Amino acid sequence: MKDTAGKEGKYIYCIIASKEAESFGALGIGGRGDELHSILYKDIAAVVSNSPIISYAVSRENMLAHEKAIEEIMKKYTVLPVRFCTIAQDENKVKKILEKEHDKFTGMLKNIEGKKELGLRAIFKEDVIYKEIAENYEDIKKIKKALSSEPPAKTYYLRMEAGRKVEAALQEQKDMYKKEILETLSPLAKDTKVNNPYGELMIISAAFLVENANETEFDRNVQILADKYDDKIKFKYVGTLPPFNFVNLVIETMGY
Repeated sequence: MKDTAGKEGKYIYCIIASKEAESFGALGIGGRGDELHSILYKDIAAVVSNSPIISYAVSRENMLAHEKAIEEIMKKYTVLPVRFCTIAQDENKVKKILEKEHDKFTGMLKNIEGKKELGLRAIFKEDVIYKEIAENYEDIKKIKKALSSEPPAKTYYLRMEAGRKVEAALQEQKDMYKKEILETLSPLAKDTKVNNPYGELMIISAAFLVENANETEFDRNVQILADKYDDKIKFKYVGTLPPFNFVNLVIETMGY
């Protein structure tokens, strides 16, 4: 972007279906208080703010500003989130993008309309799951018994083996509960995205694209799982979210 360095452009947050120019508050990225506003083409619009044409750092502050702006628009509209740090040269460039991609954007909006993203993470309670593994896996019980009867200097390889077996048992438990969670919830969603878990105790981190009409039933099934496994699993249920896991619109602004 060296030819546009120092110039002002239009930071694009999302695409919506709209025929009315609107402002949405001073939520623009970069902390300058730039107003979110819509740029129209026929029956669709891009929600933008003024912004220098720069490459924004992928920082917590910038990502939150990007997401918060989209969440604000979602209170009123179905949104197609646009990839972080998408900046067009000017308003005319935004209109060209909307004109060229009108049918594509309209189709995507229809596909996502009436649906929301709901997020779920399930995490084992550490003291409970390790105690359960120690009590329920016979090979681990035998190793633990052998360890208790030998001096520490002689148990290095036994301890290594015990660690490997506990790790394998934990993975087996995670796979079992993950399968049940997905079998319970995925049929109630139009789409499911399973993200990489983090931390050894996380069973699943998933996003579900759920039709508004199914949200109550989905909530009820999450609660059934939470009640059933309250003694050993902590559930973190989040909604309603923009469909970040199902739509990440990539617009190469220099190509228009």
